[in-house]
Amino acid sequence: MVDAVWTQPSVTTWSQLLLDSYRHWTGRQLLSREGSPVEQARRLFCASFVVVSHGVEADPVLNYGNEVALTLWEMAWEELIRTRSRRTAEPVHQAERADLLRLVQERGYYDRYRGIRVSASGRRFLVEQATVWNVLDRQGQRAGQAATFSQWSMLPPKA
Repeated sequence: MVDAVWTQPSVTTWSQLLLDSYRHWTGRQLLSREGSPVEQARRLFCASFVVVSHGVEADPVLNYGNEVALTLWEMAWEELIRTRSRRTAEPVHQAERADLLRLVQERGYYDRYRGIRVSASGRRFLVEQATVWNVLDRQGQRAGQAATFSQWSMLPPKA
């Protein structure tokens, strides 16, 4: 883990957008909004559930992953924020992933998502009950997409 990554101004600002957008789309809080933005960013980064997001590039790049996400995807912060979002799914699951992201782009969010993802080392895991949502900037424009989940199970290697 990068020491105090949540104190970086860009990470603190993005954390606020993640939290605000989650509340906007779902009507729920992802976590308690007490304390300063830096304190909220720390709690989000150290939460017991996964939070991961990407930007709006044509081939989106991951721009956030909390500590649980970094562990699950087996990446350091600097590696994660250079990774194409599509690389989190095996090629065989790319079409399903693309369909989900289009659905979220149109509707704003989707919950109860279930799908297979893959770590940097190729370890496969099944994500269950995930919520995926559009991240909005301060002007209400789409700035990315994010996902959160607390249920996953490791899968056996492909034969």
